[in-house]
Amino acid sequence: MDIFFQQLVNGVTLGSVYALVALGYTMVYGIIGLINFAHGEVVMIGALVATVAATALAGAAPGLAPPLVLGAALLLAIPVCMAVGWTAERVAYRPLRRAPRLATLLTAIGVSIILQNAAMMIWGRNYLNFPPLLEPAVLALGGVRVTTLQIAIVAIAAAIMGGLLLLVHRTRLGVAMRATAQNREVAGLMGIDIDTVISLAFLVGSALAAVAGLMISVYYGVAHYYMGFMLGLKAFTAAVLGGVGNMAGAMLGGVLLGVIEALGSGYIGDLTGGFLGSHYQDVFAFVVLVLVLLFRPAGLLGQRSGDLA
Repeated sequence: MDIFFQQLVNGVTLGSVYALVALGYTMVYGIIGLINFAHGEVVMIGALVATVAATALAGAAPGLAPPLVLGAALLLAIPVCMAVGWTAERVAYRPLRRAPRLATLLTAIGVSIILQNAAMMIWGRNYLNFPPLLEPAVLALGGVRVTTLQIAIVAIAAAIMGGLLLLVHRTRLGVAMRATAQNREVAGLMGIDIDTVISLAFLVGSALAAVAGLMISVYYGVAHYYMGFMLGLKAFTAAVLGGVGNMAGAMLGGVLLGVIEALGSGYIGDLTGGFLGSHYQDVFAFVVLVLVLLFRPAGLLGQRSGDLA
């Protein structure tokens, strides 16, 4: 049972990051019906920018407190990611807003490849090591080990997700987003600036991607130009699992996917003598995707396409 609970803790931590990334997919899809496959690359750019910034700042001011270094790295990563997301929406997606969905899907894949190769040219092919700023304490609860870094990731992710729900359901911007998701033409006739609302959705999603990128870099200690591809697919799986277009579903799907992946790679791997261990952890995520599409294509909390809830 210790293995089960240990992997459960690891899964909730990883799932919190998946949930943040999945929210970016869900916000965009809920408003304009676009699966932005380039969103994983925005996370990757946030991770690389934060890693480079933290490394430079830690080297220039060795005595600076780790929270200040992380905060400064995040403050740099967020506007960079927001600029990338806004540019992609303005240049690549807006002209195709009334085009067939296949055209926008292929465009999103193309933007993903462009960003990936641009990152490779800027930061190189090698892994970038995140500076060892933190030495998280380990809390032992029986045979389960929980680090303060894991607690911080889950707590920060939960706070951000709660704030995003308040934004969507308790602010004028949230009302405009939900109205645009329901019917863009009618929302425009009621005085809502549709282009601004859609751009803001991309900006908010990109800011979440920057936070997720920093979390991943700190947790695993590395960043790489190719890291966004698999992360984006898994976050998309989480969004499908919870219900694309449903924000609460994206959160639930992210956490569940992280738990399933952790249990599959650790607990089930131990039961099978390592045959289905960590080397096959990606398999479990896509098995979940296939099963959901087969038996519940709308997701656990799914709703009709075009709604944002």
